[in-house]
Amino acid sequence: MRMLCASTLIGEFFVIGFAGLVAMKSDDLSMATVWTVCGIGMLLSVLLCGVITRPGGVQLGWGLQILLVLSGFFVPMMFILGLLFGALWWASVHYGRRIDEAKARWAAQAEAQESTEAPAQG
Repeated sequence: MRMLCASTLIGEFFVIGFAGLVAMKSDDLSMATVWTVCGIGMLLSVLLCGVITRPGGVQLGWGLQILLVLSGFFVPMMFILGLLFGALWWASVHYGRRIDEAKARWAAQAEAQESTEAPAQG
């Protein structure tokens, strides 16, 4: 799960940065405000890569997805990109957990097979 979720979060890092470039053109927002908010979002997306497997990591990721959609009020295209990344986040969590479960099953089967073969050799 970690690899899929981290890939999604790194993609969001770049999208947030590009959204900041678009938001700079707005007369309603100062450059300091845009880059403070975008910088926090970008930093959060990178930091989440490291804590995704810890308790609450996935929930924090969902929070970032919600903020990404809400950023559409400032950069309208972010409504679409936020929803796309929300779907990617869901897929990363859902299929990542399935992959982790399959890996655990395969490891248990390999371990069981090794333990049954080991006494016959010794």
